[in-house]
Amino acid sequence: MTPILLTTLRTYDRQTFLADLLAGLTVAMVALPLSLAIAIASGADPATGLVTAIVGGFLISLLGGSRVQIGGPTGAFIVVVFAVIADYGYDGLVLATLMAGVILLVAGLLRAGRLIRLVPEPVIDGFTIGIAIIIATSQIGDLFGMSLAEVPAEFFGKLAVLWEARSTFSLPALAIGLATIGLVTLLRRGFPRFPGLIVAVGLTSVLCAIAGWPVDTIQSRFGELPRTLPVPSFPPITMGRIAELLPSAFVIAFLAGIESLLSAMVADRMAGGRHRPDAELIAQGAANLGSALFAGLPATGAIARTATNVRAGGRTPVAGLIHAAAILVFMVVAAPLAGGLAMPALAGLLILTAWNMSEPHKWRGYLKNRRSDRFLLILTLVLTVVADLTVAIGVGVAVGLAMRLQRRDVPAADWDKPRR
Repeated sequence: MTPILLTTLRTYDRQTFLADLLAGLTVAMVALPLSLAIAIASGADPATGLVTAIVGGFLISLLGGSRVQIGGPTGAFIVVVFAVIADYGYDGLVLATLMAGVILLVAGLLRAGRLIRLVPEPVIDGFTIGIAIIIATSQIGDLFGMSLAEVPAEFFGKLAVLWEARSTFSLPALAIGLATIGLVTLLRRGFPRFPGLIVAVGLTSVLCAIAGWPVDTIQSRFGELPRTLPVPSFPPITMGRIAELLPSAFVIAFLAGIESLLSAMVADRMAGGRHRPDAELIAQGAANLGSALFAGLPATGAIARTATNVRAGGRTPVAGLIHAAAILVFMVVAAPLAGGLAMPALAGLLILTAWNMSEPHKWRGYLKNRRSDRFLLILTLVLTVVADLTVAIGVGVAVGLAMRLQRRDVPAADWDKPRR
């Protein structure tokens, strides 16, 4: 459970530092707009996304079990975070995140990192696609520049509200959103190592400001971003509050553990080496405790940012530490610039993120899976979208494990006839 940073520092040299420095700065430019957009989509203040990337990202790299893992807020949490804030307020989210951190710490100390293998892959694929659908639909209002008083969390209710507001559609907002999607796509294909996200969102936001289009920005909707981290503090804690937030805390812990370990496995394939799953869980626990103390969002390893780090030449966790430090410097020095980012541009960025989350290159392969796996994927997907993430994960894992036992042809129990 030793952090892999301590192992890599034994042979650290100047050349490795320069590679980590470039990679860390590159990932920071990718993480900046994503962190802001994820926080806004979660129903939180945009600054909380930066806080999470700084505090959570730093602790994940400092204590984690992967050489190149990058941590921070991720799209997978948008659904559960939005629901917790709607039901229990932001203080409730902070307490749930704090509890999730404790759960992850205990899981790491109990060496539960390898238990990820017990979660059926169709369940992971199903709730990932379901989350992507929810994220995309949540951004339609901002993409089309609609005037919406209040959007319900329930999926079909949200669609009804969006349909009723269709007359408030704004062509300039849609143009900015689509231009952002197109520019990000072109930059990724033509210059894969280039931080295209911040460039695309920045350029379309500047174009919007120059043209004088009536489009919402972060500052016009949320006010100025703070230039310092908040003072660490604990949320109000009572036994009753803990009891009602415990299910949400377990969901946050489950998502953080699953996504971080999946991201570490992807990093192993891309960069070589093997991650330490128990150290990774402990790092996730510490990151969520730290993020909660600074009133941030849940944090976990981010697959897309980790892949960006590898492609940019990151070699050790120092790149992740630099990424967190660079975002902190930006927050202190240039927060007003982020306030000018256009909301449709961020909506386009999140819709593209949702599309990538759904992994469309795997869809054809799903059709070739066994019938039981297809059923499990669709069941988890539908429950994620129309019911609740907790229900989807619980039912999906239970049904998946039952199917796995059935395929193993477990012999029937030799029951004795009861005496009556």
